[in-house]
Amino acid sequence: MIYSTATVPVNPAGEAPLTRAQAWKGLELKARDARSFLAPGLCTRCEVIEESTAHFLREATIGGNDLREIVTLEHESRITFFQAAGPREGAIINELYEDEDGAPQLRFYCYMGLRAKQPNGREEQTEQAQLASEHGYKAALLSTLKRTRELLAEGTLYRNTSNRAAS
Repeated sequence: MIYSTATVPVNPAGEAPLTRAQAWKGLELKARDARSFLAPGLCTRCEVIEESTAHFLREATIGGNDLREIVTLEHESRITFFQAAGPREGAIINELYEDEDGAPQLRFYCYMGLRAKQPNGREEQTEQAQLASEHGYKAALLSTLKRTRELLAEGTLYRNTSNRAAS
């Protein structure tokens, strides 16, 4: 099994601060269409194909892999991506929380396996190392916050929604 985690501050020194609502809106937008939130070319297709009050189903091509994910949102707290089809099975979680000093943090964690591969075999160990690298999910967290700041600066973070948060 693959377990990986990474945490980054939402508001590091020198960056325009984001409110919890703004950081959440960025995460929600990324869940619905990850293309502009990840490294250029990493996500080439991402669309919501079905939606209910409790979850939505998205299909995406990320890192050259076709995925189908069931996505659940716990308002301003957590987004869970259940890997329904693709090379992995398991769950990926993006979570907003405050640390012991009250500073907002964005954490990624996952618990997954590779379909049709030996548990804890060479392929899973390679995947584990990639996820833990500087080019893994930590980079995705940082690029998500960067894109959220860009959308806020452009004035488009809350376009077409009535959930505008106070800055």
